[in-house]
Amino acid sequence: MSSALTRFNALPAAEAERALSGCCASRAWTRAIATGRPYPDIGALVSAGVAAIASLAWGDLAEALAAHPRIGQRPEGAGVEAAWSRREQAGVEGADAVTLAALAEANREYEERFGHVFLIFASGRTPAQMLAAARARLGNDVDREREVVRAELGRITALRLERLMTE
Repeated sequence: MSSALTRFNALPAAEAERALSGCCASRAWTRAIATGRPYPDIGALVSAGVAAIASLAWGDLAEALAAHPRIGQRPEGAGVEAAWSRREQAGVEGADAVTLAALAEANREYEERFGHVFLIFASGRTPAQMLAAARARLGNDVDREREVVRAELGRITALRLERLMTE
């Protein structure tokens, strides 16, 4: 067991939830993961995190989405979540003005259609790939898009849980 996981398992519940909130901003999710302690290894923690995302009600997912910045807009703030978002969206930093404008327009259209921020696992993706995904997902119906969002949030949360335990 890693020393970070040992420390995490020993935290008081409120401190564990605070630490987890950088991974996923849903209070129901942070509560579920903190309550599930102790975890025997990082893999078990990550699996529990993804399973908890899968079981969240839409309102709890919407709470998590509200904490995510728009793709193409530099995340502000000094907290761990903002730092991770900047790192995850690093591929957008080199985008040209035309692509950034197209991403902004796709974000606007997406938010009008679905009522929440466009969420995508951005790590390792180019601006063109993210733009293509945004445009493609505009064709989804609400139920299908909610499935996609849940899966993307699960991937983001898994990555962040691993970072929480290793950085």
